[in-house]
Amino acid sequence: MPNSFNRSDRISAELRRLVGTMVHEVVRDHALPSVSVSDVEASRELDVAIVYVTALIPEQGRPAVKLLNEMAKGFRRELSRIMKLRRVPELRFKYDDSVDKGERIEALLRADKERGPAPE
Repeated sequence: MPNSFNRSDRISAELRRLVGTMVHEVVRDHALPSVSVSDVEASRELDVAIVYVTALIPEQGRPAVKLLNEMAKGFRRELSRIMKLRRVPELRFKYDDSVDKGERIEALLRADKERGPAPE
């Protein structure tokens, strides 16, 4: 039976936990817009990790991602001290708009339900 939870998946999960904590501290300490880490996808070669973040207020998401990308080298340096990896992946932050899309769909469904059935 093949190993279904490979090394890059384990490292992605560990990065999600560690980077999530680091982002939370930066948001709190530097008064950045409220964002949280939703997922991390490390490449198979472990040279790059895409960190997906969501924002409490969608309009603040993209500016926060820009700031986090500017801080990425510092995060990577801190991770190199914490993690037992020969080489910590480069972090690239991206905005995860799936939550925004889900809320929009839910609002549309709610509005359709309130409007009632269509006349025949």
